[in-house]
Amino acid sequence: MRALIVAAALFAAAPALAQSNASSAVLVDASKAPAGRTIIDGAAWRCEGASCTATGGSSQTPVRACRRVVARFGQVSAFTYKGVALGAEELAACNA
Repeated sequence: MRALIVAAALFAAAPALAQSNASSAVLVDASKAPAGRTIIDGAAWRCEGASCTATGGSSQTPVRACRRVVARFGQVSAFTYKGVALGAEELAACNA
């Protein structure tokens, strides 16, 4: 019975765990989006137009992760790293 409860708890938590590992960026200039998969600090980024998403990646602050993406893809208008969305001031620092 105890194993069933543990399994149910893990199953219920799976979407939250998967979602917290997701990262995304909206590029200001979609023409700078890579055509294929791009690895940045262990995160596998894929873009469709100006929208880019990634999973995985090293442990770092969201602003640092954003700066690394901006260095490769150009400025972003929105950025989320492992479920943490950057605010306006953090985006300005990232794009600077």
